[in-house]
Amino acid sequence: MCCIGVVYVGGSQSKMAARNLLLLSNSTVHGSGYLDWAAEYVKEFLKSKSVQSVVFVPYALRDMDSYAEKAIKKFSAWGFEMSSVHRAADPIAAVRGAEAIFVGGGNTFQLLKNLYDNKLIEPIRKKVLEEGAPYIGSSAGTNVATVSICTTNDMPIVHPPSFTALSLVPFNINPHYIDANPATTHMGETREERIMQYHELPSVPPVLALREGSLLKVEGDVAVVKGLYPARLFVREKQPEEFPVNSDLSFLLKQ
Repeated sequence: MCCIGVVYVGGSQSKMAARNLLLLSNSTVHGSGYLDWAAEYVKEFLKSKSVQSVVFVPYALRDMDSYAEKAIKKFSAWGFEMSSVHRAADPIAAVRGAEAIFVGGGNTFQLLKNLYDNKLIEPIRKKVLEEGAPYIGSSAGTNVATVSICTTNDMPIVHPPSFTALSLVPFNINPHYIDANPATTHMGETREERIMQYHELPSVPPVLALREGSLLKVEGDVAVVKGLYPARLFVREKQPEEFPVNSDLSFLLKQ
């Protein structure tokens, strides 16, 4: 369960070029409903790939039925069919037959454990990296798309067999990133300090911090910041750097 040097082996650069990812920091922003802030991004992303149906992965929450119904209602309103992998007689077959995959948020440790328990790590990787199936992640679903879940904000309520995640991109993401408030009396570590503590370890990847209402869109070997706010990039032994909306972060895919 170590966060040092967790690199997924396998998959050529040509296979990586097939990936189509929409990695959301979060599903809901203050004052709006579920996925409302990201609606146009999600719809355009799926329609541009001629997707008609989506397989939902609700493993990050315990009440998977309610979670699935919430997602199905939203995607149906957008004109997409949706089924939930937790209701499939064979989850592996459901992933293999998926046009697109949406992995929802919740607890990242629980999500990753369920992916391992249901033997879906390799099927999802193959579907996304080799076959080019669109992948949408939100919060925990974005965390598991990266090298490891070591930069999640969640509590380890369950014990996955490894922190190594799907490695759809060769870096980590910190969703729900919060900037330090200079007026606060809170004396605990800021999010920036915690990420920089992670980077005290050797051989760990960069961390892209996504503020709520922001996302990273990846198509082939091109990665672009989208949404409402800039992203903040942390690289070991370097100062954090801000990247405004529409910034090209494709260099991160060449790690």
